[in-house]
Amino acid sequence: MMGDNRHNSLDSRYWGFVPADHIVGKAVMIWMSTDPYGGFLDKIRWSRLFKTIE
Repeated sequence: MMGDNRHNSLDSRYWGFVPADHIVGKAVMIWMSTDPYGGFLDKIRWSRLFKTIE
């Protein structure tokens, strides 16, 4: 599990695995994808926006 604020969030990388019975949803689409190392015009990964997850 990963939090929305990826670099500053206390998610499962901090407190460990999430038990399967605690998961209540499933990711189905990539809404936004950014490259933290991209330049000003290359920050958004346009090819990944609104892609469905298989």
